[in-house]
Amino acid sequence: MQILLALIFGAAYGAVLHYTMPGRASRGVALAPIVGAVLGGLTWLVMTWLGFTLESPWLWLVSVIVPVVVVPVALTVLRRVRDAHDARERVRLRIA
Repeated sequence: MQILLALIFGAAYGAVLHYTMPGRASRGVALAPIVGAVLGGLTWLVMTWLGFTLESPWLWLVSVIVPVVVVPVALTVLRRVRDAHDARERVRLRIA
């Protein structure tokens, strides 16, 4: 059940980043929270498979740190890819 804490933290952090990072208009409102929740839950899952227990501070730290580090990077990359794609489409469609 404690995996829910990692999922909730990842989703909440992703929601905060959605509103604080640039490029909000070009991505869906659910993208950042979903990415955060998936990263938090996946990290928790991998750490428990590696043998870390609930008493281990590493399980908790890594499950929080991974979304904090990866979600902003993922959103930045996605924004750049989307901007480049939109620019190519404007040229292709001959839109000012």
